[in-house]
Amino acid sequence: MNIFVSNLNYQATDSDLQQLFAQYGEVTSAKVIVNKLNGRSRGYGFVEMATEDEGNKAIEALAGQEFQGRTLNVAPAKSSGAKDTTTEPAAAE
Repeated sequence: MNIFVSNLNYQATDSDLQQLFAQYGEVTSAKVIVNKLNGRSRGYGFVEMATEDEGNKAIEALAGQEFQGRTLNVAPAKSSGAKDTTTEPAAAE
């Protein structure tokens, strides 16, 4: 399960996210997003949990909690905007 985490302290690292979420299950990846020009954190990141159940437990436990002096916003990550091709087009009347 991919999780979006925002309002991160600008000093937070990938390792910090990994350790925070590991309390709730297996973390397969944790990445703080950085500005490409200056290398500074943009204040948000993504955490990939091994199972949806573990991800949901982490979201429930960490949403609204303080971490490194900031109140976290934690939610399931939205898809990358790719079109959903699993539904059939509506039939013409």
